[in-house]
Amino acid sequence: MTRQNAPETTEVPERRFRLKERAAAAGVEFAAGHKNMMQLIQLRWFAVMGQVTTIAGANLVYDIRLPLVPMLQVLACLIAFNVASHLRWHEVRTVRNTELFMALLVDVAILTSQLYLSGGATNPFAFLYLLQVILSAVLLRPAYAWTFVLVTVVCMAGLSRFYLPLPLELDHERGIESLYVQGLLICFMLIAGLLVFFITRITANLRAGDAQLANLRQRAAEEEHVVRMGLLASGAAHELGTPLATLSVILGDWKRMPEFSRNPELLEEIGEMQAQLKRCKAIVSGILLSAGETRGESSTRTTLKTFLDELAREWRASRPVEAFEYDNRIGADLSIVFDETFKQMVHNVLDNAREASPAWVGMAALRADGELVLRVTDRGPGFEPAVLAQVGKPYNSTKGRPGSGLGLFLVVNVARTLGGTVAARNRAEGGAEVTIRLPLSTLALEKDTA
Repeated sequence: MTRQNAPETTEVPERRFRLKERAAAAGVEFAAGHKNMMQLIQLRWFAVMGQVTTIAGANLVYDIRLPLVPMLQVLACLIAFNVASHLRWHEVRTVRNTELFMALLVDVAILTSQLYLSGGATNPFAFLYLLQVILSAVLLRPAYAWTFVLVTVVCMAGLSRFYLPLPLELDHERGIESLYVQGLLICFMLIAGLLVFFITRITANLRAGDAQLANLRQRAAEEEHVVRMGLLASGAAHELGTPLATLSVILGDWKRMPEFSRNPELLEEIGEMQAQLKRCKAIVSGILLSAGETRGESSTRTTLKTFLDELAREWRASRPVEAFEYDNRIGADLSIVFDETFKQMVHNVLDNAREASPAWVGMAALRADGELVLRVTDRGPGFEPAVLAQVGKPYNSTKGRPGSGLGLFLVVNVARTLGGTVAARNRAEGGAEVTIRLPLSTLALEKDTA
């Protein structure tokens, strides 16, 4: 029955992870869009300064009479829009492609208005449309970018017919001495400089977004791997229930048989077997308890000190380690929710330390900056450099056994689910140290975790 239901059981987690991955991708895209919107706002301030400089230079230096009042009114509209944009996007952190498109359309409208008041297509600064088109190609999706190209073409065509004349002679034969050629040169320098400055920054934002998205996809794949392993463990726990119960009955019968009851050595061995069988049952029960359940459903209320003390006592009683040094420096106690997965995570780290150092294992617990910090140390050979560089990756081990390397992988993913981190290092005095950091807010019942 378990094997028949397995495909249906795995289908739900896989669909959930696909949805989670798409949501994460959308979040990364919106975050990159916010950074790009802030770049546009900064670029708009450069445009304000450039328009002020150009209008003042044309009137004061070149004695070109421009309609100052309407041009300054357009400039005031640009300043007001940029201030409003800064206030809005300072609070709202998600920017969609449509909103970037609308912001660029406002910039085109402002540029078109200024060009209409100063010669239209005959103004050498009309080529600033190219800057807007290139920005749209970088920032927008293809459909939006091509729409933007169409809008700028329509604006340029309209300015070739409708505009206020600019008192500027097109005396190209004078070369660099021509005011029109000088305007073209200034326009070219502006476009080239702004493109290099802002495109490099926008590209960096896009690359950072791609890297973050790749990291999120990797995490989603690792979490999906954990879910599959959890489903497999749950199925194995169900299957193991019957043979463990059978072994328990057989051992009970053996203990009452005359052949065994008269032999103290055999009775001692049967007692040890029953103890180990009881431990196996506890492990199976823990797997069944935590598999597929939310944290609130499989948890009980306790305190942080009690939980850690019982965890250390249970691990010490069930593992053949020569010396276990436990140091609880939590300080003020805290009511928390006991979680079976958290307990298994810490046991896993302790088991790895005991395997590397059977003679001595240490664990210290403390609170720092609103976090629970657990440090597990050993006096073994330490981590290999290749393993240390890939901590938390599945099957990252030098033990050479099938399935080895999953312990720390599961620890990292459980800690990540609880909002924490796991770090590993080799100690200068020898041995290894694994540090688990978990926000107390994810464990505590009360809001005040200070």
